[in-house]
Amino acid sequence: MTLAPVTVAVCAALILLIPFAFAGLALMNCGFGRSRSAAHALMAALTVAAVAAIAYVVCGFAWQGFAGRPAYALIVSGKPWNWIGAERFFLSGLDFDGSPAALAACFGVFAAALAACIPLGAGAERWRLAGSIASAAVLGGWTFPLFAHWVWGGGWLEQLGSNYGLGIGFADAGGAGAIQAVGGLTALSVAWILGPRRGKYSPDGMPAAIPGHNSAFVLCGCLLALTGWLGLNGAGAILFYDVAPARLGLIAINTFLVAGSALLVTALVTRARFSKPDASLSANGWVAGLVASSAGAPFLPPAAALIVGIVTGALVPVCIEWFELHLGIDDPGGAVSVHGVAGLWGLLAAGLFARFPGGRPDQVLAQLMGIAALLGFVLPLTYGANWILNRLVRYRVAPEGERQGLDLHELGANAYPEAAGYLDEMQR
Repeated sequence: MTLAPVTVAVCAALILLIPFAFAGLALMNCGFGRSRSAAHALMAALTVAAVAAIAYVVCGFAWQGFAGRPAYALIVSGKPWNWIGAERFFLSGLDFDGSPAALAACFGVFAAALAACIPLGAGAERWRLAGSIASAAVLGGWTFPLFAHWVWGGGWLEQLGSNYGLGIGFADAGGAGAIQAVGGLTALSVAWILGPRRGKYSPDGMPAAIPGHNSAFVLCGCLLALTGWLGLNGAGAILFYDVAPARLGLIAINTFLVAGSALLVTALVTRARFSKPDASLSANGWVAGLVASSAGAPFLPPAAALIVGIVTGALVPVCIEWFELHLGIDDPGGAVSVHGVAGLWGLLAAGLFARFPGGRPDQVLAQLMGIAALLGFVLPLTYGANWILNRLVRYRVAPEGERQGLDLHELGANAYPEAAGYLDEMQR
């Protein structure tokens, strides 16, 4: 596949918007946490994004590859099933003069960085910087590229259409599965391994509310995330599904419709439950809508986009409460529900509502197979990798460090030094 010069320029411009997505997530994670760990939250976002991007360049793209380029395949019933890319390390051999593979590598660098930022929300206020860096290296260098090959690199999920006649194969235009669900399942693994924050649960197992320190950061992060998601959904559609730039208007409309309707429904749900809308949960609904839009934004009718957003907005606050109350998962940023659950729903919704060119009614079966691969393979893989890393590089900060706050314990200074003494006393 070759791209016209105008298409290359548009795609490159969209890719350069993607960093706004992890800037928005970083700001939200900072606001969701307490002030004594604010600087650590932002520092962790910068470091894991850098490490994941480096790992992706070193070896990640070699495993991901691009459709039509070298890959390792298994022959089953006379049909090839690609399972991993066979590119060279350090992006060697790529033509950086506007080739689709080079643009996909650039997209992947930022996508890996974004995926690595997602688990920080689940491990906030107790995850050591060294542990998050180690986890990001594995995510950017192995977990994300492997699943991305299956989806975008000509892998076996993409081949479900040609080999089994299941629609167009597993479809994920903007990374609802490859980026968001992979990051969300990693967040679930990290939250399980770390355990809850000090004081989160009473002796009888009831969770206590630990409010974040800055709702304004959270809401500003939502606006930044929207810009990044427009880049994700637009560039992914052009690169991996040969969507014409003229369709970017529909992509932008659907992305905003899903996010906006999800936020409004979450606000209504929280108002019904707590008598007033909850700003933090509503912000989570907004980002969950962005996540859910990513799988099928180029192919959804606007009316269907509203349905996707309405379901997302109702689903997220319920899941956040369910994980916390029934599974004992302390997830300060709501990463498991916002990225994991909403990402899986977005994949299913694409099979139910999207109108793919040449698609058939059995598209939903291809989507279900991708969801099964995420839950049955990626979740055990990322949990096992992080369990091993936790034995090698201790994940959880010492109790004294958690009491002090990660700013002072790991970075040597508070984000708000003039108020540190007063706030620390109030937050104990």
